[in-house]
Amino acid sequence: MYRLGIDVGGTNTDCAILDEELRCVGKIKSPTMDDVSEGIDIAIQKILQETKIPTEKISVVMLGTTHCTNAIVQRKELSKIGIIRLAKPATTAVAPMIGWPEDLASKMMAQSAIVSGGYEYNGNKIAEVDEEEIRQVCQQMKGKVEAVAVVGVFSPVNSEQEKQAARIVEQELGVPVTLSSEIGSVGLLERENASILNAALTQTIIKMIQGLKQALSNNQITADVFICQNDGTLMDLEKALSYPVLTIGCGPTNSIRGAAHLSRLEDALVVDVGGTTTDIGVLKKGFPRESSLATLIGGIRTNFRMPDVLSIGLGGGTIIHLAEELTVGPESLGYRILEESLSFGGTTLCATDIAIANQTDHPVTGAISQELDTALISESKKKIKELIEDAIDQMKTDSTEIPVILVGGGSIILPKEMNGVSQVLVPENYDAANAIGAALGEVSGEVNSVYSLEKQTQEETVAIAIAAAEQEAIRSGASKDSLKTIFVEVIPLAYLPKQAVNIKVKVAGKLDFVTS
Repeated sequence: MYRLGIDVGGTNTDCAILDEELRCVGKIKSPTMDDVSEGIDIAIQKILQETKIPTEKISVVMLGTTHCTNAIVQRKELSKIGIIRLAKPATTAVAPMIGWPEDLASKMMAQSAIVSGGYEYNGNKIAEVDEEEIRQVCQQMKGKVEAVAVVGVFSPVNSEQEKQAARIVEQELGVPVTLSSEIGSVGLLERENASILNAALTQTIIKMIQGLKQALSNNQITADVFICQNDGTLMDLEKALSYPVLTIGCGPTNSIRGAAHLSRLEDALVVDVGGTTTDIGVLKKGFPRESSLATLIGGIRTNFRMPDVLSIGLGGGTIIHLAEELTVGPESLGYRILEESLSFGGTTLCATDIAIANQTDHPVTGAISQELDTALISESKKKIKELIEDAIDQMKTDSTEIPVILVGGGSIILPKEMNGVSQVLVPENYDAANAIGAALGEVSGEVNSVYSLEKQTQEETVAIAIAAAEQEAIRSGASKDSLKTIFVEVIPLAYLPKQAVNIKVKVAGKLDFVTS
């Protein structure tokens, strides 16, 4: 049996098919289309023609997509939402969506309300939930909202009030409800922002999944389907419909996971080079390192998990400017490289032209190597090397040399030796690392909550958190025997009394897709 990985990027849709031993048996690139589902349909047709694998032999499909990211950035296909904050009388001074870009806020918010409720850090109630108050708010929202975000003060410590409010909303409105305790960590406004984005993406994810199902049906594929999350693991369609915000940033994580699999390294830097940008991520124990900073998405400050990735304006289509001083980028030809670069008959010098210049044999299909001045080539490569070395230094935590894995179709523009790097690896199938990463098929469980150490030791508390994360992973489809702890982080909260700590735990396990 086989698994099909699909990664939908801004320029190309990549597909890869892996066998039961996770070996890549076929890969293709196909242009991403305005109608994403049509682009996926065509890409699937191409990979099936390439591999000749019968559709009944494909037992599972994994999709990574930029669809939700694009919806926020482009302000399109967003649901009208209602916001209910369980916080009165504690947090009435700051309204929901404060500081949001006006064009985005106006696309999304229909109505918001701050009602009684919320907890202290240790789980003590600030106030009881007033069910009648929430019902009145719902009546005001009726007919105006397509989804609702319910946000409670310190709800990651105790989510019961949020669940109570959600039951009322479902009774009164019958629309999808996002609970902030299931989206972000402590930090009310950032968690609220992430929850609002999640609720607003409800219609986006529904349309995307419908399009995927149609594309699979068109190609007679009846396999189980999973969606890639931004931590490098998978979620089933039911979970994806509830947590679309977790797909944001899954593109770089797919490349990082694919690089780990192809190189057999678990700790390294992954440099993924596309046509316009280079994404640099950190591989820790086979998974992407998560960012410890608040994340800006479409101009909105959030605190849900995101991969720690640095993007720079350097790619295969990056323009080489020949003025008084030679400069590299950040402008890029992007998809126009096939028409405007020197190697494809155009008049613009770009990084790919430099990479394959003066060569009789090169890896760029359809390109014609140009005869360029050796001094120009040398100076351009020197500038490119400086850019990538500076970016790598920014992602390292110390001066120790570390391996670098090069992936992505544009990686031919980078040098194979760099300062501060112990070795540079370019694995087989490097240009399909993103689709291969999507197809790997591990699922995770995660805990990110505040605990009090008054009645138990830190070790006992961590064990409780790990057990909770393991149960979540098993519920998501992970094999119990394959579970492994990816990371444990304990953060003392000095501003809270009585030994409060924020514990973050993640475990992951293999998806037994053959027997599932």
